[in-house]
Amino acid sequence: MKKSHIIGIIIIAVCMGFILSSLFEASTYADFKEAFDHAGKEYHVVGSLDKDFDIVYNPETDHALTVFHMIDEKGESKKVKLFKAKPQDFEKSETIVLIGSAVGDEFHAEDILMKCPSKYEEGQSMEALVK
Repeated sequence: MKKSHIIGIIIIAVCMGFILSSLFEASTYADFKEAFDHAGKEYHVVGSLDKDFDIVYNPETDHALTVFHMIDEKGESKKVKLFKAKPQDFEKSETIVLIGSAVGDEFHAEDILMKCPSKYEEGQSMEALVK
């Protein structure tokens, strides 16, 4: 075989390795039941803030910890520890996506995505909002 063929085969093998490793390490969307059935595996859990419980954030004690409860799309509520500062307008969020894993009886989130309510109402024109 030519040197160029060997180099091409090596490049293809390396690319396939990267693709396969990213597929096996990718987190998936789930509800709390699935996340807690596979504790330790990273999941994206979609839900909303459970307003029956307080949000605990004390920056003087730990500026990188926010504790709250979230209700997943199937109605199950769980305690969540977010290892980040409390996001701005967190209480106003409509939908929350947590990225993390189940640990014991808590969900430990490393990251959070939020969808806040739109300030524009359906059917309202931009001109009406400017006035």
